[in-house]
Amino acid sequence: MDRPDWILYVKTRCPWCVEATAYLRQHGYKFEEIDVLRDGAAYKEMQKVSGQRYTPTLVIGDLMLADFDVGQLEDFLSEHAFLPPTR
Repeated sequence: MDRPDWILYVKTRCPWCVEATAYLRQHGYKFEEIDVLRDGAAYKEMQKVSGQRYTPTLVIGDLMLADFDVGQLEDFLSEHAFLPPTR
């Protein structure tokens, strides 16, 4: 089974976004990073999916985590068995 597409919605200079991006990259997760301040359509899509305007917002298939810190991200990934890819 293929892994679902991962989208990380971020905003420029958002410290939680910087931390989330770094965490996902350091652990080898593949994702598309979208800056919603540069892409108005993506900002509207993020709001539609999450029901809010805060970042970071991570969408994995039908799952979504919004307005989180790295601890919450780790819990979410663990809860849904998204283990770091083997290198």
